[in-house]
Amino acid sequence: MQIAVIGGGVSGVSSAIQILEYLKSTGNPVAVTVLSEAFSPNTTGDGSAGLWGPYLLGGTPTERVHRWSKHMHDFLEQIWLSDDAGEAGVCLIPCLRLTTTAMDNEVFWKDIVYGCRQLTQRQLDELNVGRANKYTQGMHFITYTSEPVKLLPYLMKRFQANGGKIVQQKVENLQEFIAKSNYDVIINCTGLGSRECVQDVGMFPVRGQVTRVKANWLYCALLDESDVGNYIIPNCESVVLGGTHQENDNNTQVCPNDKKFIINGCRKIVPGLEHAQHLFDWVGLRPGRDTLRLEAEKGGNKIVIHNYGHGGSGVTLAWGCAEDVLELLKNELQARHLNVPKSKL
Repeated sequence: MQIAVIGGGVSGVSSAIQILEYLKSTGNPVAVTVLSEAFSPNTTGDGSAGLWGPYLLGGTPTERVHRWSKHMHDFLEQIWLSDDAGEAGVCLIPCLRLTTTAMDNEVFWKDIVYGCRQLTQRQLDELNVGRANKYTQGMHFITYTSEPVKLLPYLMKRFQANGGKIVQQKVENLQEFIAKSNYDVIINCTGLGSRECVQDVGMFPVRGQVTRVKANWLYCALLDESDVGNYIIPNCESVVLGGTHQENDNNTQVCPNDKKFIINGCRKIVPGLEHAQHLFDWVGLRPGRDTLRLEAEKGGNKIVIHNYGHGGSGVTLAWGCAEDVLELLKNELQARHLNVPKSKL
């Protein structure tokens, strides 16, 4: 069986790993190839901080997001408890979610992270010392960061170690690719590229700009949930300052005004950042969609499964969505009487 996964980001590679490892375990002869125009460190996700947390997912059903997110959190926990944590860039990190306005403290994912609790007024008062705009509410929890610039090579190494192949190729039209290729199964994980690849007019860019600085004394992520929306997220060797989420903006160049907004806003949260060494700025276009698309196409001689539209949650959902991709594939193979165990979905 020849399987193509189109897209070299975290969603594509996660899907490829799970498909390859499962089918190998069943004894089925299989070849899985990831095709992509770009691979790490040149994917959309490589510049992000990789903090776990569902974000920019439109109307995607909450129960599905919860399940996908939990499965990824469990996967990151497994890596963190293993010898691979450093190589994969997985870190356990405390997070403060703060606002000067109002906050929904009944977040649907609070049972997934560790020790999620609302800040007391005393704790808020301590954080507000010297602040002109006072925080009115806050939450504290512990979760993971998984830097894509480290996680993606780690996952790709696992994929290739099991016999997976990679091909640098841009697929511009999925139907033409299906018609001309010898693949039996095609998994579409092209993200924002699905605007052209499958002519999905519901896809739109969500521009994100961040600044990276050297501030090794920061050990906590601070997320301002007020209208301004700045955030500070430590990574292994740098700290990510953010950020923007500008819908339908295709500009991939660094904007000086956005950079000023990011740096000044983050310095208001942590004044000591004024002395942090500036490393570089980065811009990426998140794959926005009203709802994440994860489904198998009906009909046709070949199996086609779509997995895209992850908004700002690619890393947060990757492993969980990949599990559903595998289950959909099992369903399709079972329906075609190809001797694969029945799906649990």
